[in-house]
Amino acid sequence: MREIVVVSGKGGTGKTTVCAAFAAQAHARGQKAVLCDLDVDVPDMHILLNPQVQQREVFISGNTARINPELCTACGRCAELCRFDAINLVDGVYSIDELACEGCGVCHKLCPAQAVEFPDRRCGVWYVSDTRLGPFVHAQLDPGQENSGRLVALLKRQAREKATTLGAELVLCDGSPGVGCPVISSLSGAALAVAVVEPTPSGRHDFGRVAELCAHFRIPVAVLINKADLNAEECARIRTMIEEGGHHLLGELPFSPLVTQAMVRRQALTEQTSALAEILAAAWERACALAAQPERRGITKTL
Repeated sequence: MREIVVVSGKGGTGKTTVCAAFAAQAHARGQKAVLCDLDVDVPDMHILLNPQVQQREVFISGNTARINPELCTACGRCAELCRFDAINLVDGVYSIDELACEGCGVCHKLCPAQAVEFPDRRCGVWYVSDTRLGPFVHAQLDPGQENSGRLVALLKRQAREKATTLGAELVLCDGSPGVGCPVISSLSGAALAVAVVEPTPSGRHDFGRVAELCAHFRIPVAVLINKADLNAEECARIRTMIEEGGHHLLGELPFSPLVTQAMVRRQALTEQTSALAEILAAAWERACALAAQPERRGITKTL
């Protein structure tokens, strides 16, 4: 089983569009693949796939302190101890701002009256669904919640288990944007990272950061330049970066209204015949070949 993760230096580069197009190609070619949306903060792949939920689970991560007013003696010890200014005092009554609380547990452990409860924190929901393009693992963090890296690791684990159960040869992931904790978790154990890059100075800079991160984890990088015809000079600079970095150029996508039209139909680009679909089909074939190459030594262990 191989894992391909589509990444980008920032949001809005076309990462989900490319991932959905790849998923449609895999389905059309009879490749068994499990799909996974790892952009848990702002997921959108479900919009194109119209998933039918088969399993729904609450994502629990950490704890949140709460003051039981019936036990609280208003001694103020919790406010003295809290380093995050999460304790509020209004009309002599203490309460805890759950958005400010970091769940360290100090107030819970050291409250003289044992008035601070410490229940599990619900941070979101994750799903296993069926779609027209195959099994789909996805999630949604609740507003204001963190620990997205941990949720990403959970989704990857579920996707791998699903792939093993079904005998699927591929796990195809729509990764998180940027280079932070969720992206590191997204890339863990990947055979190939497909970077979607825009030909702008910021796009080139963001690609450099993503490429550096992948190099750290010894994950090969393949690149799709999106809207390549809008800036020939920057496109040339990105090609130079790809060559000098030893990366692989999968293709160059021109700017096209077909992308928006496919979104409105809630379809992947490769579900209809077009010049864009041909480029993406060739890119998918190349990506599969790169992902099938022997594993490299020294890759970090899976989370």
